[in-house]
Amino acid sequence: MSLLVLVLSVSAACCLGFGFVLQQNAASRAPLNDFLSPRLLLDLVRVPSWLGGIGLMVCGMVLGAVALGKGEVSQVEPLLATNLLFALGLSRHRTKKPLGRQGWSGLALLAGGVTAFILAGRPRGGDAVSDPLRHWLIIGAMTGLALLLTTYAKRSRLGAAPVLLALAAGMLYGVQDALTRVSGQRFGAGGWAELLTGWQPYAVLVLGVSGLVLVQSAFETAELRMSLPALTAAQPLAGILCGVGFLGDRLRTDVGALTWEAAGLAAIVTGIVLLGMHPAMPAGAKRTEPARDLQRR
Repeated sequence: MSLLVLVLSVSAACCLGFGFVLQQNAASRAPLNDFLSPRLLLDLVRVPSWLGGIGLMVCGMVLGAVALGKGEVSQVEPLLATNLLFALGLSRHRTKKPLGRQGWSGLALLAGGVTAFILAGRPRGGDAVSDPLRHWLIIGAMTGLALLLTTYAKRSRLGAAPVLLALAAGMLYGVQDALTRVSGQRFGAGGWAELLTGWQPYAVLVLGVSGLVLVQSAFETAELRMSLPALTAAQPLAGILCGVGFLGDRLRTDVGALTWEAAGLAAIVTGIVLLGMHPAMPAGAKRTEPARDLQRR
C-alpha cells in the first residue's frame, strides 16, 4: 500500500467520523413522523450543525473516492472503518469519559484487525470481471438485502430499526464505493463523455441519497452507539465483496492467509462493536422534544 492511499483513507475516515457525530446530534431531535421519508432531509437541511456534519461527510467521501482511484477497494475499505475511532475521539472530548478497558480493547482490535487483513491478504489489483451478469448479481443481492432490512426496520420502528437501517445503509455505501471506483476508471479512460454515458455515476448518486435517508432515520430514532457500529461494519464487508466479486481485486488465498484475513475481519467487527457501544458515544435526545427545537440547533 502506498503512503498516499493510507493518508487519503485515514483522512477520509476522520472526516466521516466527525461528520457522523454532528449529524446524529441534529437528527436525534427531528420529528419521528419524518422516519424513512425524504422530508427528514428537508427538515435537517435547516440545522447548521447537521450541514456541518454533511460537509465533513462529503469531504470524507471525496477523499475516499480519490483513495479508491489510487488503491484497491479491499485496501481502502478496512481503513475507512477507522472512522469510528475519530467519532469516539470527538464524543469522548465532549463527554470527558475515559476510554477504559472497553475503549482500549476496541481500539486495539480495530487497528490490529485492519493491519492483519491488509498484511495477510495483500490486496492488489487485477482485471475487472467483464461479465455484466456478475455485476448485477452482486449489486442486486446487496441492494435487495438492504431493501429487506429496511422493510423490517419500518415494521419495528423504535425497536431494532436503528441497527437494521444502519446495516442497510452500510451495504449501500459499500456498493457505492465500488461503483465510485468504476466511475473514476471510466473518467480516466475517456473523460466526461465516457463517465456520463455510463449508468454507474447515476447509481452512485441514487445509492448516496438512499443511504443518507437510511442513516439519518437511524440516527433519528436512537443514540449513536445503536447505529454507527452496524454502519461501520457493514460498509467495508460489502465493499470488499464487490471488490473481489467484480472489480478484480485479488487477495492471497492460501490457508494461512485466509485464516489471518478471517481473523482480521472478525477483529475489525468486534472492535467496531466495542467502540460503538462505548459510554462516551453520544445519546439521542428525548423523543418527546418538540420538533421546533430542531431549528434551534
